[in-house]
Amino acid sequence: MGDERGRPASALALAVAGALLAAAFSTHAQLFGGDDTARKQIAEQAKRVDAMSQQLGRLEDTIKGMSAANPALELAQQLERLRQETNQLRGQIEVLGNEVQSASKRQRDMYLDLDTRMKRLEQAGAAAPAPAAPPAAPPAAGAKPPAATTAAPATAGDAESRAYEAAQSQRRIGNYPAAIAAFQGFLAQYPKSPLAHRAMYWIGDSQYNMRDFKSAITSQNRLIAAWPESASVPDALLNIASCQIELGESPVARKTLEGLVTRYPASDAADKAKRRLATLK
Repeated sequence: MGDERGRPASALALAVAGALLAAAFSTHAQLFGGDDTARKQIAEQAKRVDAMSQQLGRLEDTIKGMSAANPALELAQQLERLRQETNQLRGQIEVLGNEVQSASKRQRDMYLDLDTRMKRLEQAGAAAPAPAAPPAAPPAAGAKPPAATTAAPATAGDAESRAYEAAQSQRRIGNYPAAIAAFQGFLAQYPKSPLAHRAMYWIGDSQYNMRDFKSAITSQNRLIAAWPESASVPDALLNIASCQIELGESPVARKTLEGLVTRYPASDAADKAKRRLATLK
C-alpha cells in the first residue's frame, strides 16, 4: 500500500520536472529567434526564469514531504532520480539566466549603435546648407536703395533642435507615449525640417516598442511615401518586417526583408535583414 501511495505523487513530480524542462527549452528558442528581440521580451523571459525557480523550490518541498511520508526503498530511489533531474534543471536555468543577460547586453549595444548612426544622419541633415539666394538686381539710376530687411532670428534653428531633442529625450528614457506626442508636435510645427523624416521614423519605432505593431507599420510606410530617398528608409523597412513577424505574418516579413536587401544591399539594415532571413521560418 505504501508503494501504491508513493507512485502517483512521484509521477506527478516527474511530470512537473518535465514540464519545467520543456519550458526552459521553449524560453531559449523564443529568446534567440532573432537578433533584434525587443527589450520587453527579454524582461518577460527573465520573469519566466524567476517563476521557474520558484516552481523548483516548490518541487523540492514536495520531494522532502514525500520522503518523510514514505521511506520505502523504491520511493527513495525515485526521489534520488528526481533530485538529480532537479539539479540538472536548476543548472539549465542558471545557463538560461546568463544567456538572458548576454542577450540584454547585445540589445543595449545594438540600440546604442542605431542611436549613434541616427545621430550622424540627423547632424548631417541639420548641417546641410540652405540653397543660395539669387543675387539682387542693382538699383536703377537715381533710385533709393531698398530698406534693410530684418534678418531671420538666429534662434529659430535652435528652437527646432531643442524641440527635436526634447522628443528624443523622452524616447531614450522609454517614455514612448510622450515621445510619440512630441515627435508629432515637431512634425506639425516643422514639416519642412531636415529632421522631419527622422521624427517620423522614431514615431514608428516608439509604437513598435509599445507593441502597437499596426500603427508602427503605418508610420513607417508614411515615412517611405513622403521621403522615398531618405537614408531612414532601410531602417523603416527593417522595423516594418519586425512588426510583421510579431503579428505572425512571417511570409510577408520575408518579402519585406528580401526587398530591403535587394534595394539597399550596402546598408546596415540589410546586414541585419540577412541575419533575420537566416532564422526566419
